[in-house]
Amino acid sequence: MRKTPALHKLALCTALLASSLTARANPVPPPNSDMDAPLFYQLLVGEMELRSGQPGVAFQVLLDAARRTGDEALFRRVVDIALQARAGDEALSAARAWRDAVPESIEAQQMTLQLVTLLNRPADATAPLRSLLALTPEDQRIAVLASLPRLFQRSPEPKKVLAAVEPVLQEQARLPSTKLMALLVNGRLASMAAEPARALELVRLAAQTAPDADEPPLLALELMQSSKEAESVVADHLAAHPDSHSLRQAYGRALARSQRSADAAREFRLVTQRSPELPSAWYALGALELDLHHPEAAELALNEFVKRIEQMPPSKDFDAKEALQQAWLQLAQAAEMRRDYKAAESWLAKVDNPQRATETQFRRASLLARQGKIEQARKLIQALPETSDAEGRAKLIAEAQLLRESQQWKLAYEVLEQANKRFEGDVDLIYEQSMAAEKLGRVDQMETLLRRVIELKPEHYHAYNALGYSLADRRERLPEARELIAKALQYAPNEPFIVDSMGWVEYRLGNHDAALKLLRQAYQSRPDAEIAAHLGELLWVTQQQDEARRVWAEGAKRDPSNEALRDTQQRLKAKP
Repeated sequence: MRKTPALHKLALCTALLASSLTARANPVPPPNSDMDAPLFYQLLVGEMELRSGQPGVAFQVLLDAARRTGDEALFRRVVDIALQARAGDEALSAARAWRDAVPESIEAQQMTLQLVTLLNRPADATAPLRSLLALTPEDQRIAVLASLPRLFQRSPEPKKVLAAVEPVLQEQARLPSTKLMALLVNGRLASMAAEPARALELVRLAAQTAPDADEPPLLALELMQSSKEAESVVADHLAAHPDSHSLRQAYGRALARSQRSADAAREFRLVTQRSPELPSAWYALGALELDLHHPEAAELALNEFVKRIEQMPPSKDFDAKEALQQAWLQLAQAAEMRRDYKAAESWLAKVDNPQRATETQFRRASLLARQGKIEQARKLIQALPETSDAEGRAKLIAEAQLLRESQQWKLAYEVLEQANKRFEGDVDLIYEQSMAAEKLGRVDQMETLLRRVIELKPEHYHAYNALGYSLADRRERLPEARELIAKALQYAPNEPFIVDSMGWVEYRLGNHDAALKLLRQAYQSRPDAEIAAHLGELLWVTQQQDEARRVWAEGAKRDPSNEALRDTQQRLKAKP
């Protein structure tokens, strides 16, 4: 029979009463504490000392209690007391005591490893790391290994980190379940330790271990900045897995960061062909075609991006309006390149984001400057609001860029000089001023400014390249020029403009074969008009004049007003 709610409640009460009577008839004695009177007193004293502002005494009292009992909660408390008192050595001592007292504790190993890292004692990391991995269940060891690069990323001595951790990683690389991750982590740590050859060797081993995995080529992408051979790992993987679109897009972005716009456009073009539903690939392709001075191709890609964004359903995770405004700005620039100023203004009229006011007004100013209204263009930028130093800096940079594009070098120099007085020590502004000085023929001042950039930021490879190229172009101190450009290539081994500079200095030194190889490489990666001028000149003087004319024609099509290209053809008396 089905019980009514009242009957069900009565049954429940009866059951509870029966249970209570049973418990009274067979009472269960309460558990006794393991804490004896001396231990209770010791803990009480420790906590009282801490409350009275004596953390050192409290630490010693409670650490002794933790050692005697082996209680992990008590060890945790002692470590916390030391950390709060900023006593790193004492915290590490307590963690080590914890490891000794409870060797099977994963938390004790983790705490010790974290503390030796915090105290910059990489040599002491080997033992706790090995113990931690031994105690961690096999299916969780990959996560422990993956956390190591982040754990050590702020270490001031990455080579010592590599020396301490590599033996443990080699042990893990002998186990099938952790081999891939151990190789990848070892490669990343080698890269952090500025050992690119070792890092590349490990990445290649990882790629052989898991040929279908994207992780090895993704790490190779990071190594491309310091090792040009790393790119082959990515290229080989994409050749075998042409539909790895996320990797291909990451590769394209890496190429774009290295100023290899033609190579980057090739990769994004492949993505749009194989997966045309991906809006991000269309936008990237449009931006790259714009950088390559292909306005018609840029417009095709960007319009496709706009169409796909407008067809997307609303999403809280994606700001469609902001994406469209970025595309409209790019489309305005493409129309400007085609000298369709009316179309450019119509795109700019769509942009209503206040955060893009400087960019929008710069494009409007550029339209005016192209029509010869340079003063009106400058006033448009100068009228922008300035509520912070960042906005003031952006205005000065925009005005200087406008003047450079209009070849108003003296005015550009004056604006940058003003900017450097206001923002003293800004390496980017100093660099831009040096470029304006070079255009004005003030080569001594240019060199002084570039050496100041290098002093402030030794890894500023553009400064090494600019100084080396200037010396080579003037046929001065050619061995020093080569050294400077080689230094730049250490920081950016495949950057086309730097490769072009090295090709140019080799040409000046009379090494035509080496120069031709380098200039072809640079032009293939980025068919820029100035690189075309250099490659064309070398082809011309080595009796390859038909190819020289073809290269020059391609450069002129992209940038008809390029000075280097025009001057080269005039100097060589080379008719188109």
